Amino acid sequence: MEDFSTSSDSEGSVITDRELQKAFLKGSLKPGLNVVLEGRPKAFNNVDGLKQCLSEFQRHLAWVERLDVTSCLEKNVVSSHIPDKDTVDPENDFKREMSFYHQAQASVLESLPQLHRLKVPTRRPDDYFAEMAKSDQQMQKIRQKLKSKQEAMEKSERAKQLRALRKYGKKVQTEVLQKRQKEKTSMLHAVKKYQKGLSDKLEFLEGEQPPLSQGKKKEGTGGQATKKGPNAKRRYKNQKFGFGGKKKGSKWNTQESHNDVSSFRASVAHYKSSGKTGKKGAKKRPGKKMRQKMKNRSR
Repeated sequence: MEDFSTSSDSEGSVITDRELQKAFLKGSLKPGLNVVLEGRPKAFNNVDGLKQCLSEFQRHLAWVERLDVTSCLEKNVVSSHIPDKDTVDPENDFKREMSFYHQAQASVLESLPQLHRLKVPTRRPDDYFAEMAKSDQQMQKIRQKLKSKQEAMEKSERAKQLRALRKYGKKVQTEVLQKRQKEKTSMLHAVKKYQKGLSDKLEFLEGEQPPLSQGKKKEGTGGQATKKGPNAKRRYKNQKFGFGGKKKGSKWNTQESHNDVSSFRASVAHYKSSGKTGKKGAKKRPGKKMRQKMKNRSR
C-alpha cells in the first residue's frame, strides 16, 4: 500500500491517498459518506491580510524613484473616440489591446510634464553608449564569423569574374587571331596580284588607312584623274627594256597588208627550196635493221 501511495503524481494527491488508506484501514469509510461537490468553491478575499502584507513591504519613496502613474482612459486627449471601459468587450482581443495602448498614451502624457518639471532628461543624448548585452568574446566570434562569410562571398565573386574574364579573353584572342589570319590572307592575295601585274597599288604595305570619302576621286599629278593604263611593273619594264610594239592584233590583215606582196617567196611558200629547213630537207630516220646494228656497235 505504501508503494502505491508513493507513485502518485502530485503532492496533494499523495496526501489524499494516504488519508483514504488510513480511513479504509480503520473501517471508517462507508457508503454514502463521500459527497461530490458541484461547481467551484467560493473564493476567499482576506482584505485585512492583504493590507497588512502591503504595509510590511511598502516603502514611501519619491515619485522619481517609483515612476508609477495611474490614469484613466478619459484623460487621453490624443484619441477622443475611445469607448468607455464598460463598453469594451474583454473577449475581443483587438479592442482590449487598443484600450491598453490608449491607456499607456494617457499615462505618458501625464508623466512627461512632471519629468520636465523635475528636470529629468527624457531623450537619449547623441553620444550615448549602452553596454552590450553580450560579452566581447561572443561579439568577437560573431565578428569573425561575419568576416569569414564576407571573405568567402568576395572570393566567390572574384572567381566568377575571373571565369568570365577567361571566357571573354579566349573570345577576344580568337577574334584577334582570325583577324590577323584574314589580314595575312588578303595581303598575300594583294602581293600575288602585284607580282602578276594585275594591280599597281602598294597600299597593303602601309597598313590600314581610313577609307576615302564617297564622291571624292583619287587625283594624280596636276589635279587630273589618272587614266587606266599599264601597271607600275609594266611601265618599269618598258622604261628599262623599251616598248616592243603592239602585240595584240598584230596578225590581223588590213587593206595595206593584203595588197603588199613584197615579202612573198614562192620557193618558201611551196617548199621548193634546197635549204635545210622544211619537211623535204629533213634527215630520214634509219630503218629497224640499221638501228639494231647501230645499237650493237655502241655496246
